[in-house]
Amino acid sequence: MRAFRWPPPPDGGPRTCGPGPGAPRTGRPPLPDPDTELVDTPHGVRLERLVTGVGDPVTVFAHGFGNGIATTRPFGSGVNGRKVFFQFRGHGRSDAPDGPWSYLDLARDLRAVADLSGATRAFGVSLGAGALCRLLVESPDRFDRLVFFLPAALDRPRGPLAHARLTELLAAVEVGDASAVAEVVSAEMPSAVRNTPAGWAYLRQRLDHLLRDGLAAGLADLPGQVPVPDAGALAAVTAPALVIAAEGDDLHPVKVAEELAAVLPGATLHRYARPGVLWTERADLRGRISEFLNG
Repeated sequence: MRAFRWPPPPDGGPRTCGPGPGAPRTGRPPLPDPDTELVDTPHGVRLERLVTGVGDPVTVFAHGFGNGIATTRPFGSGVNGRKVFFQFRGHGRSDAPDGPWSYLDLARDLRAVADLSGATRAFGVSLGAGALCRLLVESPDRFDRLVFFLPAALDRPRGPLAHARLTELLAAVEVGDASAVAEVVSAEMPSAVRNTPAGWAYLRQRLDHLLRDGLAAGLADLPGQVPVPDAGALAAVTAPALVIAAEGDDLHPVKVAEELAAVLPGATLHRYARPGVLWTERADLRGRISEFLNG
Protein backbone atom coordinates (compact mmCIF):
# COMPACT_ATOMS: atom_id res chain seq x y z
CA MET A 1 0.00 0.00 0.00
CA ARG A 2 1.44 3.36 -1.02
CA ALA A 3 1.77 5.96 1.69
CA PHE A 4 -0.73 8.78 1.78
CA ARG A 5 0.65 12.14 0.71
CA TRP A 6 -0.47 15.73 0.46
CA PRO A 7 -0.88 17.77 -1.71
CA PRO A 8 -2.60 15.46 -4.19
CA PRO A 9 -1.49 14.95 -7.78
CA PRO A 10 -2.47 17.95 -9.94
CA ASP A 11 -5.03 15.93 -11.93
CA GLY A 12 -6.48 14.20 -8.88
CA GLY A 13 -5.51 10.68 -9.89
CA PRO A 14 -3.59 8.06 -7.96
CA ARG A 15 0.03 7.31 -8.72
CA THR A 16 1.67 3.96 -9.25
CA CYS A 17 5.35 3.09 -8.99
CA GLY A 18 7.35 2.23 -12.10
CA PRO A 19 6.63 2.65 -15.81
CA GLY A 20 3.34 2.04 -17.50
CA PRO A 21 -0.12 3.53 -17.20
CA GLY A 22 -1.59 4.29 -13.81
CA ALA A 23 -5.15 4.02 -12.62
CA PRO A 24 -7.81 6.42 -13.92
CA ARG A 25 -6.86 10.02 -13.33
CA THR A 26 -10.29 11.52 -13.05
CA GLY A 27 -13.18 11.12 -10.69
CA ARG A 28 -16.60 12.64 -10.30
CA PRO A 29 -16.11 16.02 -8.58
CA PRO A 30 -18.10 16.78 -5.44
CA LEU A 31 -21.34 18.67 -5.90
CA PRO A 32 -21.13 22.43 -5.42
CA ASP A 33 -22.18 23.70 -2.05
CA PRO A 34 -25.90 24.57 -1.95
CA ASP A 35 -27.18 27.90 -0.72
CA THR A 36 -27.79 27.68 3.02
CA GLU A 37 -29.43 30.08 5.45
CA LEU A 38 -28.71 31.29 8.95
CA VAL A 39 -31.67 30.87 11.30
CA ASP A 40 -32.22 32.45 14.68
CA THR A 41 -32.95 30.11 17.58
CA PRO A 42 -34.74 30.68 20.89
CA HIS A 43 -31.46 30.21 22.78
CA GLY A 44 -29.75 32.97 20.82
CA VAL A 45 -27.37 30.93 18.65
CA ARG A 46 -27.71 31.39 14.90
CA LEU A 47 -27.34 28.10 13.07
CA GLU A 48 -26.63 27.33 9.42
CA ARG A 49 -29.43 25.28 7.85
CA LEU A 50 -30.33 23.64 4.56
CA VAL A 51 -33.81 22.31 3.75
CA THR A 52 -34.35 19.99 0.79
CA GLY A 53 -37.33 18.01 -0.46
CA VAL A 54 -41.01 18.73 -0.03
CA GLY A 55 -43.92 17.56 2.06
CA ASP A 56 -44.09 15.38 5.13
CA PRO A 57 -42.61 13.78 7.09
CA VAL A 58 -39.79 16.13 8.09
CA THR A 59 -36.49 14.59 9.16
CA VAL A 60 -33.63 16.46 10.86
CA PHE A 61 -30.05 15.26 10.33
CA ALA A 62 -27.34 15.88 12.96
CA HIS A 63 -23.71 15.59 11.84
CA GLY A 64 -20.52 14.35 13.48
CA PHE A 65 -17.55 16.18 14.99
CA GLY A 66 -15.76 18.30 12.36
CA ASN A 67 -18.32 17.37 9.70
CA GLY A 68 -21.43 19.20 8.58
CA ILE A 69 -24.15 19.58 6.00
CA ALA A 70 -22.12 18.32 3.04
CA THR A 71 -21.15 15.02 4.67
CA THR A 72 -24.60 14.43 6.14
CA ARG A 73 -26.68 14.99 3.00
CA PRO A 74 -25.97 11.55 1.46
CA PHE A 75 -27.77 9.87 4.37
CA GLY A 76 -31.03 11.49 3.31
CA SER A 77 -30.85 10.77 -0.41
CA GLY A 78 -33.69 8.23 -0.38
CA VAL A 79 -35.71 9.66 2.51
CA ASN A 80 -39.21 10.93 1.73
CA GLY A 81 -40.47 14.39 2.64
CA ARG A 82 -38.40 17.36 3.71
CA LYS A 83 -34.85 16.87 4.94
CA VAL A 84 -33.35 19.42 7.31
CA PHE A 85 -29.55 19.59 7.57
CA PHE A 86 -27.70 21.99 9.85
CA GLN A 87 -24.36 22.82 11.41
CA PHE A 88 -23.91 22.58 15.16
CA ARG A 89 -22.42 25.60 16.92
CA GLY A 90 -18.75 26.00 16.11
CA HIS A 91 -19.12 24.36 12.68
CA GLY A 92 -19.56 26.02 9.29
CA ARG A 93 -21.24 29.42 9.43
CA SER A 94 -23.08 28.69 12.67
CA ASP A 95 -22.35 30.90 15.66
CA ALA A 96 -19.63 30.03 18.12
CA PRO A 97 -20.67 31.48 21.49
CA ASP A 98 -18.19 31.48 24.33
CA GLY A 99 -17.34 27.92 25.39
CA PRO A 100 -16.68 25.38 26.60
CA TRP A 101 -19.81 23.59 25.49
CA SER A 102 -21.60 20.43 26.57
CA TYR A 103 -23.85 17.88 24.92
CA LEU A 104 -26.74 19.78 26.48
CA ASP A 105 -25.75 22.78 24.35
CA LEU A 106 -25.68 20.59 21.24
CA ALA A 107 -29.05 19.12 22.18
CA ARG A 108 -30.45 22.67 22.34
CA ASP A 109 -29.14 23.34 18.83
CA LEU A 110 -30.72 20.14 17.55
CA ARG A 111 -34.03 20.79 19.31
CA ALA A 112 -34.21 24.33 17.96
CA VAL A 113 -33.67 23.25 14.35
CA ALA A 114 -36.16 20.40 14.75
CA ASP A 115 -38.80 22.66 16.30
CA LEU A 116 -38.36 25.44 13.75
CA SER A 117 -38.68 22.92 10.93
CA GLY A 118 -41.48 20.81 12.39
CA ALA A 119 -39.32 17.68 12.26
CA THR A 120 -40.90 14.46 13.54
CA ARG A 121 -37.98 12.16 12.73
CA ALA A 122 -34.30 12.44 13.55
CA PHE A 123 -30.99 11.03 12.36
CA GLY A 124 -27.75 11.44 14.30
CA VAL A 125 -24.24 10.32 13.41
CA SER A 126 -21.43 10.09 15.97
CA LEU A 127 -21.46 13.45 17.81
CA GLY A 128 -24.95 14.08 16.44
CA ALA A 129 -26.12 10.74 17.84
CA GLY A 130 -24.86 11.84 21.25
CA ALA A 131 -26.71 15.14 21.00
CA LEU A 132 -29.85 13.28 19.96
CA CYS A 133 -29.55 11.01 22.99
CA ARG A 134 -29.24 14.03 25.28
CA LEU A 135 -32.32 15.65 23.72
CA LEU A 136 -34.29 12.42 24.24
CA VAL A 137 -33.36 12.28 27.93
CA GLU A 138 -35.07 15.66 28.29
CA SER A 139 -37.95 14.87 25.88
CA PRO A 140 -38.31 11.13 25.28
CA ASP A 141 -41.38 11.49 23.04
CA ARG A 142 -40.03 14.31 20.82
CA PHE A 143 -39.67 12.17 17.65
CA ASP A 144 -41.62 9.27 16.19
CA ARG A 145 -38.67 7.61 14.38
CA LEU A 146 -34.95 7.66 15.19
CA VAL A 147 -31.72 6.59 13.50
CA PHE A 148 -28.38 6.46 15.30
CA PHE A 149 -25.42 5.89 12.96
CA LEU A 150 -22.09 5.01 14.58
CA PRO A 151 -22.85 6.33 18.07
CA ALA A 152 -19.53 7.21 19.69
CA ALA A 153 -20.36 7.59 23.38
CA LEU A 154 -23.28 7.18 25.75
CA ASP A 155 -22.77 7.52 29.50
CA ARG A 156 -18.98 7.17 29.36
CA PRO A 157 -16.59 9.55 27.58
CA ARG A 158 -14.88 8.66 24.33
CA GLY A 159 -11.69 6.62 24.44
CA PRO A 160 -8.12 7.99 24.23
CA LEU A 161 -7.77 7.29 20.49
CA ALA A 162 -10.87 9.33 19.64
CA HIS A 163 -9.80 12.09 22.02
CA ALA A 164 -6.36 12.28 20.39
CA ARG A 165 -7.74 12.22 16.84
CA LEU A 166 -10.25 15.02 17.48
CA THR A 167 -7.67 17.10 19.33
CA GLU A 168 -5.29 16.73 16.38
CA LEU A 169 -8.02 17.87 14.01
CA LEU A 170 -8.81 20.96 16.05
CA ALA A 171 -5.13 21.89 16.31
CA ALA A 172 -4.48 21.42 12.59
CA VAL A 173 -7.53 23.47 11.61
CA GLU A 174 -6.63 26.23 14.06
CA VAL A 175 -3.22 26.82 12.44
CA GLY A 176 -4.53 26.26 8.91
CA ASP A 177 -2.14 23.40 8.17
CA ALA A 178 -3.70 21.71 5.12
CA SER A 179 -1.31 18.77 5.20
CA ALA A 180 -1.99 18.04 8.87
CA VAL A 181 -5.75 18.36 8.38
CA ALA A 182 -5.54 16.02 5.40
CA GLU A 183 -3.67 13.41 7.44
CA VAL A 184 -6.34 13.41 10.16
CA VAL A 185 -9.27 13.36 7.74
CA SER A 186 -7.74 10.63 5.59
CA ALA A 187 -7.60 8.36 8.65
CA GLU A 188 -11.42 8.23 8.48
CA MET A 189 -11.24 6.61 5.04
CA PRO A 190 -10.49 2.95 4.23
CA SER A 191 -6.89 2.62 3.09
CA ALA A 192 -8.01 1.24 -0.28
CA VAL A 193 -9.70 4.52 -1.27
CA ARG A 194 -7.23 7.08 0.06
CA ASN A 195 -5.30 7.41 -3.19
CA THR A 196 -8.24 7.11 -5.57
CA PRO A 197 -10.02 9.91 -7.44
CA ALA A 198 -13.08 9.52 -5.20
CA GLY A 199 -10.88 9.69 -2.12
CA TRP A 200 -9.13 12.85 -3.29
CA ALA A 201 -12.45 14.50 -4.21
CA TYR A 202 -13.82 13.78 -0.74
CA LEU A 203 -10.63 14.99 0.92
CA ARG A 204 -10.58 18.23 -1.06
CA GLN A 205 -14.20 18.94 -0.14
CA ARG A 206 -13.54 18.35 3.57
CA LEU A 207 -10.42 20.53 3.51
CA ASP A 208 -12.23 23.31 1.65
CA HIS A 209 -14.89 23.42 4.36
CA LEU A 210 -12.60 23.01 7.37
CA LEU A 211 -10.00 25.53 6.27
CA ARG A 212 -12.61 28.03 5.08
CA ASP A 213 -14.91 27.90 8.11
CA GLY A 214 -12.68 26.50 10.85
CA LEU A 215 -13.73 24.72 14.02
CA ALA A 216 -14.40 26.65 17.23
CA ALA A 217 -12.24 26.11 20.30
CA GLY A 218 -15.41 25.53 22.33
CA LEU A 219 -15.55 22.01 20.86
CA ALA A 220 -12.31 20.94 22.53
CA ASP A 221 -13.85 19.63 25.76
CA LEU A 222 -16.57 17.54 24.12
CA PRO A 223 -14.51 14.34 23.58
CA GLY A 224 -14.03 14.08 27.36
CA GLN A 225 -17.72 14.53 28.17
CA VAL A 226 -20.62 12.10 28.28
CA PRO A 227 -23.75 12.65 26.16
CA VAL A 228 -26.10 11.41 28.92
CA PRO A 229 -25.53 11.13 32.68
CA ASP A 230 -27.39 7.80 32.87
CA ALA A 231 -28.18 5.69 29.82
CA GLY A 232 -31.07 4.13 31.70
CA ALA A 233 -33.05 7.34 31.23
CA LEU A 234 -33.39 6.47 27.53
CA ALA A 235 -35.68 3.56 28.46
CA ALA A 236 -38.51 6.11 28.39
CA VAL A 237 -38.06 6.52 24.60
CA THR A 238 -40.64 4.31 22.91
CA ALA A 239 -40.26 5.46 19.27
CA PRO A 240 -38.94 2.89 16.78
CA ALA A 241 -35.18 3.29 16.46
CA LEU A 242 -32.49 1.94 14.15
CA VAL A 243 -28.96 1.75 15.58
CA ILE A 244 -26.16 1.12 13.08
CA ALA A 245 -22.64 0.03 14.01
CA ALA A 246 -19.52 -1.20 12.19
CA GLU A 247 -17.11 -3.82 13.46
CA GLY A 248 -13.51 -2.63 13.72
CA ASP A 249 -14.33 1.09 13.93
CA ASP A 250 -12.06 2.24 16.76
CA LEU A 251 -13.66 5.68 16.99
CA HIS A 252 -17.20 4.30 17.21
CA PRO A 253 -17.09 1.10 19.28
CA VAL A 254 -19.74 -1.51 18.57
CA LYS A 255 -20.21 -1.83 22.31
CA VAL A 256 -21.66 1.69 22.47
CA ALA A 257 -24.20 0.83 19.78
CA GLU A 258 -25.09 -2.41 21.55
CA GLU A 259 -25.67 -0.59 24.84
CA LEU A 260 -27.81 2.05 23.13
CA ALA A 261 -29.91 -0.55 21.31
CA ALA A 262 -30.35 -2.51 24.54
CA VAL A 263 -31.70 0.44 26.50
CA LEU A 264 -34.10 1.73 23.80
CA PRO A 265 -37.29 -0.39 23.95
CA GLY A 266 -38.08 -0.01 20.24
CA ALA A 267 -34.56 -0.35 18.84
CA THR A 268 -33.17 -2.61 16.14
CA LEU A 269 -29.39 -3.00 15.90
CA HIS A 270 -27.61 -3.58 12.60
CA ARG A 271 -23.87 -4.36 12.51
CA TYR A 272 -21.71 -4.08 9.43
CA ALA A 273 -18.80 -6.50 9.31
CA ARG A 274 -16.10 -3.87 8.70
CA PRO A 275 -15.53 -0.13 9.10
CA GLY A 276 -15.72 2.47 6.34
CA VAL A 277 -19.29 1.60 5.39
CA LEU A 278 -19.84 4.97 3.73
CA TRP A 279 -17.36 3.77 1.13
CA THR A 280 -17.88 0.02 1.08
CA GLU A 281 -21.62 -0.32 1.80
CA ARG A 282 -22.99 3.02 0.65
CA ALA A 283 -25.96 1.69 -1.33
CA ASP A 284 -26.99 -0.75 1.39
CA LEU A 285 -26.60 1.91 4.08
CA ARG A 286 -28.70 4.47 2.21
CA GLY A 287 -31.36 1.89 1.47
CA ARG A 288 -31.48 0.73 5.07
CA ILE A 289 -31.86 4.26 6.40
CA SER A 290 -34.50 5.32 3.88
CA GLU A 291 -36.52 2.12 4.26
CA PHE A 292 -36.67 2.63 8.00
CA LEU A 293 -37.45 6.36 7.95
CA ASN A 294 -40.02 5.97 5.18
CA GLY A 295 -41.88 3.28 7.09
